[in-house]
Amino acid sequence: MEFYTLQEFMTYTKGITYLLMAAILVGITGFWLFLTDRDEN
Repeated sequence: MEFYTLQEFMTYTKGITYLLMAAILVGITGFWLFLTDRDEN
């Protein structure tokens, strides 16, 4: 991927960062639900 300006590069990296943060948030939530679901008998 070619970037011609710093603004294009920063917009691309910010978008990737937001996607990674959303994936981590969903993953942590799923892991927490997995951990707390095992305790119920």
